[in-house]
Amino acid sequence: MKKLKEADLYQPIQKHFHKQGYQVNGEVNDCDMTAMKEDELVIVELKLSLNVELLIQATKRQRLTDLVYIAIPKPKRPRSKRWNDVCHLVRRLELGLITVSFTTKTPKLDFVIHPEAFDRKKSMKNSKRKRTSLIKEIEGRSADYNVGGSNKTKIMTAYKENCIQIACYLERNGPMSPRNLAKLGTGEKTPSILQKNYYRWFERVKRGVYEVTEHGKKELEKYPELVSYYVNKLEEN
Repeated sequence: MKKLKEADLYQPIQKHFHKQGYQVNGEVNDCDMTAMKEDELVIVELKLSLNVELLIQATKRQRLTDLVYIAIPKPKRPRSKRWNDVCHLVRRLELGLITVSFTTKTPKLDFVIHPEAFDRKKSMKNSKRKRTSLIKEIEGRSADYNVGGSNKTKIMTAYKENCIQIACYLERNGPMSPRNLAKLGTGEKTPSILQKNYYRWFERVKRGVYEVTEHGKKELEKYPELVSYYVNKLEEN
C-alpha cells in the first residue's frame, strides 16, 4: 500500500460534497477545502493525523463559518480510550470530524461528528457520578500528601488513608471489632477494609475481631505525619 498524502483525502471528500450539490474548491485563502451551497459555507482541513496544529488551524476557520470539519485517515483503533477522548475534544471545540478509510478500492467516508454547539451542562450532567466520586475522594483525605504531576510515585488515596487510620487505632488500642472502630470515626467502609485486607495489614484473631499485623506496623512507619494526625485525633476522642 502506497504512503498516504494529505492530498489523497481531498478527492473522496470532494466527490461527497459534489453529490450534495456543493461547489468545491481546494486551497482557498489557506483553507484546504471549501464547499459552498447558496449561503452555506463548509471548510474542511486535511491532515494525516489529528494533532494540536490541526485543531488550532480548524478553530481559526471558525471565524469564517460555523461549519468546520477536520478530516484524517481512519485510525486503526477507533474504539480506544484515546480516540474517545479525542472525539470529546473535537465536540468540545464544536468542530466536525471526517475519517477516510482506504482499505477498499473506493475510499469510504465516515462523518463521525458534525459541528454543533457543545452542551456543557448536559456533559456535566452525564458526568455526575464521576464528579460525586471526585468530591468523595477529596473529602476522604485529611490533607494534601501528594505532589501534583508526579509520575511513577505511589499516590495517597482516601482508601489508603482510611487503612492507615484503622491500622493506627488497632496498634494503639489492640484487637478491636469493626463496629468499635467505626465508633472511633474510621467510617462505614471499616468492615469491608478489614475483610478484604488489600494491603495485608490486618488479621482476624477471632470472629468479628481484628488486629494489625507486623507487616502493617512496619508500613505505618512510612507515614509518620498521618500516624501523628490520627493518634492526636484518637486522643481527642
